[in-house]
Amino acid sequence: MVLNRALALKRSAVALTPVAGALAFPLIVPVVLMRFGLPAAMLSAVLIGTGWFVVMLRTAEMPGHH
Repeated sequence: MVLNRALALKRSAVALTPVAGALAFPLIVPVVLMRFGLPAAMLSAVLIGTGWFVVMLRTAEMPGHH
């Protein structure tokens, strides 16, 4: 039961990570651009993109090496 719940949680994370990044990036960067200016928007874009990339790699379902 616990294993099934952990597997379901991992599958949810794998499914939601691309969607979360695809929605967060275009929503956050323009708001930061309008409120704080271009340098802050560029920094937020780099940080969001890097964080998204790392999370995508951490949650990727890779085949095992046999």
